[in-house]
Amino acid sequence: MIRSAAVIGTGLIGTSVGLALSRRGVRVHLLDNDESAVRTAAVLGAGVTTRPAEPVDVAVLAVPPGQIGVVLAEQQARRLARCYTDVGSVKAGPERDVLALAADPTSYLGGHPMAGKERSGPLAATATLFEGRSWVLTPRSDTNSETLNRVLELVTLCGGVPVIMESTAHDRAVALVSHTPHLVSALMAARLRHMPDAAARLAGQGLRDVTRIAGSDPRLWVDILEGNATAVADVLDDLAEDLAVAVGALRELAREAAEERAQGTTTMADLLVRGNQGRSRIPGKHGDAPADCVPVHVLIGDAPGELARLLAVVSELGVNVEDMAIEHSTGRPSGRVELQVSPTAAPVLAERLQERGWTVQPGEESDASAPEGLVNSW
Repeated sequence: MIRSAAVIGTGLIGTSVGLALSRRGVRVHLLDNDESAVRTAAVLGAGVTTRPAEPVDVAVLAVPPGQIGVVLAEQQARRLARCYTDVGSVKAGPERDVLALAADPTSYLGGHPMAGKERSGPLAATATLFEGRSWVLTPRSDTNSETLNRVLELVTLCGGVPVIMESTAHDRAVALVSHTPHLVSALMAARLRHMPDAAARLAGQGLRDVTRIAGSDPRLWVDILEGNATAVADVLDDLAEDLAVAVGALRELAREAAEERAQGTTTMADLLVRGNQGRSRIPGKHGDAPADCVPVHVLIGDAPGELARLLAVVSELGVNVEDMAIEHSTGRPSGRVELQVSPTAAPVLAERLQERGWTVQPGEESDASAPEGLVNSW
């Protein structure tokens, strides 16, 4: 049973691990070269800033992927822990570094919790960050059983769901579902650097959704992309082919000849249908296919506690929310919360919320032809 742990690196993930473990009664020792970050994490309740007097049960290396091998070797030399894991989003490269540098690779097990935020640093951390989220573990044939059991217990204490993968298979998977989407988001956001003010005022939730993750720490992402460069480049090659097809279809749609426009329409429709099909493969919150849900839109004021008050009412009414999104109104001190619920629960929830004084907007189905930003304007 884990009674003590060390976390090296008190950014978003490391501090969240510390908060989750501390909440379960584990004594956590926080280590970081950034004194401000480690003090902040300690004040938040993620652990203590003293180095343990004796080896802890498990140490979590919450450092960039390129530093995992070196940091592991240093901490093993200092006998920090009985076993070690990491939270790096690349696995094959760090695994090679560990095998080359660490005194005892058998006491190390690679890990990657599939959770995060667009904001970084200890102030963005939460104890519930990993609850219900996949946590990849990449054991090797020489990983000792104590290390495997300890790290599995660590994942459970943090609320994660362990997923066993081989390191190179993990890197190919995250190139598709995480690393390339982040890079594409950054590239789209880069188009906005010199955006005219008039265009900025028209920005809607779709643009925010596409560019949200582009706000992450560039230094960390350079390290991540360097560690998984080939796999990401392979995905981008395929994407570049589709982009070229899309550009060609758009050129055809702009031509005068009806035959060319018809071909462009067919090609563009095929691309969009393929997008629908790919989107449907993303699991819902329970790990299966996305639930058949409908949105209920509720207006809230931009004041502390408003969202919590709304969610408390929804919980009191016994409605299960499958997903939620928050849209901010440009230039206004208000926002709109989209609650995804079952089709049978939606009308009841809307009625009950209105009875309690909330402003519920009508469904957008009848407004499908209106441009984004002009639908149900408020």
